[in-house]
Amino acid sequence: MLTKGVSDRATERDIRMAWETFVTSEQSGDVQPGHVRDDILASWQRSMDLGVDAGTLSSSKFTDENEIHMRRERNAHLRRAASAAFQRLEPHLSDAKSILLLADDQGVIIDAIGDPSVLDEGRDINLEVGGHWDEKVVGTNGIGTVLSTGKPMYVHATEHFVEGVQTWTCAGAPIRNPFDNSVIGVVDLSGPPDIFRRHNVALVLAAAREIEIALAEQQRQDRTQLLEAFLQSKYNHGDSSVVLLDRNGRILFRRGVDDVSFPSSDKLLVGHKLLPNLEAVSEKDLPKLLPPDIQAQGLERLMLDNAYSGAALFLRSSQKKELSKKAGVIIRPRRDVPENTIEIIGTSSKMLEAIELAERAAKVNVSVLIQGETGVGKELFARLIHSRLAQSDAPYVPLNCAAVSGDLIGAELFGYVDGAFTGAVRGGRPGKFEQANGGILCLDEIGDMPIELQPYLLRALEQRAIYRMGDSKRRSVDVRLVAMTNRDLRSEIEKGAFRRDLFYRIGVVTILVPPLRERTADIFPLIEHFSALYAETMGREKMTFDAATLDLLQSYRWPGNVRELRNTIQRIYLVGSGPVVTIRDLPPELRDDFDETEADSLESILRGNSGDLESIEASAIRRTILAEKGNLTRVAMVLGISRPTLYRKMRQYRIERG
Repeated sequence: MLTKGVSDRATERDIRMAWETFVTSEQSGDVQPGHVRDDILASWQRSMDLGVDAGTLSSSKFTDENEIHMRRERNAHLRRAASAAFQRLEPHLSDAKSILLLADDQGVIIDAIGDPSVLDEGRDINLEVGGHWDEKVVGTNGIGTVLSTGKPMYVHATEHFVEGVQTWTCAGAPIRNPFDNSVIGVVDLSGPPDIFRRHNVALVLAAAREIEIALAEQQRQDRTQLLEAFLQSKYNHGDSSVVLLDRNGRILFRRGVDDVSFPSSDKLLVGHKLLPNLEAVSEKDLPKLLPPDIQAQGLERLMLDNAYSGAALFLRSSQKKELSKKAGVIIRPRRDVPENTIEIIGTSSKMLEAIELAERAAKVNVSVLIQGETGVGKELFARLIHSRLAQSDAPYVPLNCAAVSGDLIGAELFGYVDGAFTGAVRGGRPGKFEQANGGILCLDEIGDMPIELQPYLLRALEQRAIYRMGDSKRRSVDVRLVAMTNRDLRSEIEKGAFRRDLFYRIGVVTILVPPLRERTADIFPLIEHFSALYAETMGREKMTFDAATLDLLQSYRWPGNVRELRNTIQRIYLVGSGPVVTIRDLPPELRDDFDETEADSLESILRGNSGDLESIEASAIRRTILAEKGNLTRVAMVLGISRPTLYRKMRQYRIERG
């Protein structure tokens, strides 16, 4: 704390003298090196260049209530996203003698909560709703300087540029649009100098991350509703190039828009406001409202549950496109890696949304969290993000946190130097972070990362640097993190098994991969895809499936998801006689799921007929719960596992007791 101790008082005295020297000479070169932080000195220079008067006693404020109201309405999405974080922190602010502020992208305060006495004192300097705290107005401060630098930081006492604000301390963090990484606001903690702690920055940074996650969820919900309206409409033509716009004319989704067919596709990016409020736009207005090099075929308004939800804008391509019968995306093999082309197949709104979100996440340098049940194909989405990076040779480094012991995972992530521990390789070894430098580090099963290691991961992500085990040398790394889990990390946070601040850091963009039972329309295209794949790899004629078999495959709940379906088709090609696949050719557990006795089904499953360990395990648990009528103590005894293990497996496979 800078306000206590002789050395701290000396530091404040040095800063005061440095400020006086600077405002007198107007030259940063006259300030003695080391007396002022570089970021603060740079901000002082900007303030001076902007013509800010260092003798100013307060910031300015918008006095027109209509102007303030319009700003708050314009940022309603930001205020709504911040509400949960502000409500959670508000009870603690009075005891801390501090206030929490939300500012827009121009440094205007749009929300303020906290200690009533501090709020009242803040009005003296216009530190209140409507106050304008851009650097060009009031110089160095926790809101304006964060907007100028795009970095979280604190500004304490005499570090403020104008004299009237130097009796305050503040810490601010930028709030970024989850999808284009632009700064859209600031969350700031302010109060009298004695509340100052450097780790106040960590608090506002965590709040900013929480707000960004809420913003991403808002946009995901808006996109899902618009996609559902589009897919249910008569305008959903599979061969159309289309962008979906919300009611305000902002692009939420695009399909069939690429750089070849649309040279101006950079103007059709998701998040861009392409048109004004759509309620006032008609088709005849489009030529004068759209950029000259973008031509529209038509504009159709979309309704969902009898409510206007947005519009579909159909575009005229500059080239004729070849039509593809398959819906999905292609991932080409990595350079110098012997692997096959990967295809993600999906037509449901949730799947289209996940694909589009992954492709968009690749364009901005943010961490991504991929959530979904076992077997849905989370790793394919990590590969999709990697394949869409601008650098074609960017490394892709995976690590399964559950497959490495807690004692070794730190060495795997951060590397080690010679002699760091018994058994260390002579000369040391770089870790996954260094191997992924310039590319993607993919951490699977991140929910299994030991709690004691999570602070080090958080620090590496925040500082973009690591320290090898046994070494004090700081090594800079430029790594994008893609984390995957089948767990509910929010419940893990409540149990104390996962850090809240790490969750906010890794979950800025969250991709939810839907289970197969929620996208049954994709089952037939997936069967067709895997059938063609295994016919080719096994040198067999492609099989056909009779109607009864297809009905059964579509009705089955697929607890192992796409992985179980893939293994089922592979097994059919291995043991089936063909050329027509009937119900008799299906694995016993699929048939048993519909018409055989529980005892026989359990016995069949436990013999391992599925070929998919996870689906065997899930099916065995479901069958045993049925056989024991929900008595979980008996279920655990029959399966030979402990009750805690049973509960964990039930959560993992989304199995209900009933």
